[in-house]
Amino acid sequence: MRLANVTNLGVKELRGLWRDPMLLVLIVYAFTLAIYTAATAMPETLNRAAIAIVDEDQSPISSRIITAFYPPYFSPPKIIDPSEMDTRMDSGLDTFALDIPPNFQRDLLGGKSPTVQLNVDATRMSQAFSGGGYIQSILTSEVSEYLDRYRGKTNIPVNLALRSRFNPELNKGWFGAITNVISSITMLSIILTGAALIREREHGTIEHLLVMPITPTEIMLSKIWSMALVVLIASTFSLIVVVQGVLAVPINGSLALFIAGAALHLFATTCLGIFLATIAGSMAQFGLLLMMVLLPLQVLSGGMTPRESMPEIIQFLMLAAPNTHFVILAQAILFRGAGLDVVWPQFAALLLIGAALFFLALQRFRESLK
Repeated sequence: MRLANVTNLGVKELRGLWRDPMLLVLIVYAFTLAIYTAATAMPETLNRAAIAIVDEDQSPISSRIITAFYPPYFSPPKIIDPSEMDTRMDSGLDTFALDIPPNFQRDLLGGKSPTVQLNVDATRMSQAFSGGGYIQSILTSEVSEYLDRYRGKTNIPVNLALRSRFNPELNKGWFGAITNVISSITMLSIILTGAALIREREHGTIEHLLVMPITPTEIMLSKIWSMALVVLIASTFSLIVVVQGVLAVPINGSLALFIAGAALHLFATTCLGIFLATIAGSMAQFGLLLMMVLLPLQVLSGGMTPRESMPEIIQFLMLAAPNTHFVILAQAILFRGAGLDVVWPQFAALLLIGAALFFLALQRFRESLK
């Protein structure tokens, strides 16, 4: 194997990528707009939910209830008539519609148990699920304080000092931005290397390479380093410009250590991309195969949900996936500021998995050339 061949072939891959506008758009989108929208989109918890209130009582207690709904959990309540409730819900203007009945205050003071109607647009699953509990808690608190004639604080024997480490504001945007950078690295590395190989096969240029004094190892290595370099540069740009600059998300750890871990991860995932491309016969088949591979990798790696909440058999099986170790490594470095003394097991695992995938992909690639 000659290093000059690997270098020249890699430059050829970069030129081919530069002439493919769709892949360039995908790279730019995945590391800019996709990161921004994922970090700034509405989180799963309640956030500025639209609520309308029908106040048929017009009493001090109903006024207290109305003023208890405010951002960031709810948008300022819209006061509507009973005839508008169903129309606004059907139009999707309100997620919650609260109806305070007539004589509500009088019944409360008389010791009765009046009923308050809450209509919920359950098509907005995440908001509807948590919003009902929020509204019930607010109603119970306001009614209790009104009947007790004071706003009091319950005295408990233990004082809980709550400190949120690494994300003091509990801002989901911080977590979402970095998690999506990690996911984009895995996705783009597999797509670019697989597409590079299939593109050559469909264009017939792979036969031109075979008549040259070039080995399959050199061809494969050239695709690995060139596509990995593109993803590495794009992810570094995304972390510095989009995550730290535009979104103002702090990064606690060493960026150089993260890049080193990302390089090992890219070595493994680019080999996986080549292996998948040798199985697929065309770009369409490669796209279908990606859905079968990427979805389990992304969902079960620990990036979306903690691995500890998964069945033990899933946790064990996913240890064979490179992005499981990369998620652990990246979160430890970028969120918690961990050093090499903490994440060296993940570095070692990525190196072993990458080596195994390289030899597996190389064997498959040689067989596909026969």
